[in-house]
Amino acid sequence: MGKYKGNVLYWAAGRIFAGSMSAARTVAFHTLGCKLNYSETSAISRLLEKEGFAKKDFDDFADVYVLNTCSVTDNADKECRQLVRRIQRRSPQSLVVITGCYAQLKPAEIAGIPGVDLVLGAGEKFNIAHHLKELTKGDSAKICSCDIEEVLEFNSSFSMNDRTRTFLKVQDGCDYNCSFCTIPMARGKSRSDSIRNVVSHARFLAAGGVKEIVLTGVNLGDFGSGTLSIPGNSSSRKERMEDFFGLVRELDQVEGISRYRISSIEPNLLTNEIIEFVAGSRKFMPHFHIPLQSGSNRILGLMRRRYKRELYADRVSRIKAFMPHAAIGSDVIVGFPGEREEDFKETFDFLHSQDISYLHVFTYSERDNTKALEIEPVVPMNIRHQRNKTLRNLSYMKMQYFTQSHAGETRKVLFEGQHRDAMMEGYTDNYIKVSTSYREEWVNQVVDWTI
Repeated sequence: MGKYKGNVLYWAAGRIFAGSMSAARTVAFHTLGCKLNYSETSAISRLLEKEGFAKKDFDDFADVYVLNTCSVTDNADKECRQLVRRIQRRSPQSLVVITGCYAQLKPAEIAGIPGVDLVLGAGEKFNIAHHLKELTKGDSAKICSCDIEEVLEFNSSFSMNDRTRTFLKVQDGCDYNCSFCTIPMARGKSRSDSIRNVVSHARFLAAGGVKEIVLTGVNLGDFGSGTLSIPGNSSSRKERMEDFFGLVRELDQVEGISRYRISSIEPNLLTNEIIEFVAGSRKFMPHFHIPLQSGSNRILGLMRRRYKRELYADRVSRIKAFMPHAAIGSDVIVGFPGEREEDFKETFDFLHSQDISYLHVFTYSERDNTKALEIEPVVPMNIRHQRNKTLRNLSYMKMQYFTQSHAGETRKVLFEGQHRDAMMEGYTDNYIKVSTSYREEWVNQVVDWTI
């Protein structure tokens, strides 16, 4: 005999009796990982809202919980499992859907987590509404995935969590073969939106009051290369003659958008013409994030990176020549297999010598099916953590120095909504964080601010 649990009628054994969810269907989301994932979660949310779902906060009760996962590090995998257990304790009758990179790489492993009902791979995440219609709580977890080589279409997405800033996805996938990375296996070949579509999205966002767009992608500088799938025809492909520089120039003309940021761009794809254009633009912010990964050319070779540190230094030098005030961030991996003490010292000394503003430091994490697993010797975990701490301290000092070097200057800050404790935050054009007492009239406004 069935019984009521909240607004949903269930079998005593846990099987839903009257449809797979209540009349007022609700969905909650949690995103792990990069800005690209946040843009896609927002797009999936809008798809489900069109199907009649009401969005809830993740800590509220919902009929469906969607986890958009990352798998860059082992911690991301662990966090996904922890979140599923949390949902099970709070709301065991709810449907749990897992998508994202972890779902594409290890669907069977995820399906084995108690409480998971649906696993959507890279080619199915935007078909979530269709799959939910056929889903019933109590059945075995359903896996909807395919070989990553079959994922060819580009799906546009952008975040709309607030009006201040949005992450706009313009590129997906990667054709590089870095020895530590699973992203090509999780997201497929490099593919892009068209400049025409991206400009259309930017105009739509401007009409909605968005002031700043952050351009995102897996390998953003590779925008426009290779081929583009034609939506609705999986067998049809056409050559592309567009590039990232062309996209930047067209976006600069869009009325209503005050700011653009380039989320991350490989040093070998950051051309002189892009740097010089940003230097002369009123809309593209003097802020670059350029992955380095190691300051040792020997380690860069083992990583199969497509540049040496000399090129990286040249990119930093050129940016500073045109924009002395520019913020430059960098990604670094510590504890990569074969990284000797002298290699790490090379990395530290190189980063110390460069005029960069901050670091994102990652501790190397073994990933299945990557070439890095074949490299020896393996760096002990305690040494990896020590090196991570050393570079994080360097990052803190660099950001302090960068901020202090602009003390007394008046720069433009885009303020966001209320943060906490009656405070609000914003960023200068060159990415210095500013906190001040909350003022409603400053929300989503660009304000002159003395550092």
